[in-house]
Amino acid sequence: MTLDALKSRRRRDYKFHLEYRTRWSDNDMYHHLNNSIYYFLFDSVVNAYLIQHCSLHPPTSSQIGLVVHSHCDYFAPIEFPAIVDLALRVNKLGKSSVSYEIGVFERGQEAARAVGEFIHVFVDRDSRKPGTNGMPEKLKIGLNKIIADKAKL
Repeated sequence: MTLDALKSRRRRDYKFHLEYRTRWSDNDMYHHLNNSIYYFLFDSVVNAYLIQHCSLHPPTSSQIGLVVHSHCDYFAPIEFPAIVDLALRVNKLGKSSVSYEIGVFERGQEAARAVGEFIHVFVDRDSRKPGTNGMPEKLKIGLNKIIADKAKL
């Protein structure tokens, strides 16, 4: 994925959205959201989607998603107070893994302030190994609903 392609992301490129109201403690000494907050937001939007739309119940699920890769490209700062719209899509869905893309937008702005990637591998809770059949069917069905259009990758 080129940096120019990521910079051109707009809200309409994503199929799931979640609102976040920044907190005073999200700012760092430079008066913008600390880099670690973006990863907190990525984790929140992904897990909100999994719980709400994929029948995932983390405390009791036989499979869990382990984060094996994450990164973020930052384009413009966000500072408190702000309302942030987190936008989620799936760029690649494998047998036991999924690559998510998260767009971070400030309310009222069409250009992404940041775009991140988050990769989960779903494994057996006890053995920490992928299941023979991959991830559960309900999970696949839910993730398929937010797969990005091939033309927009």
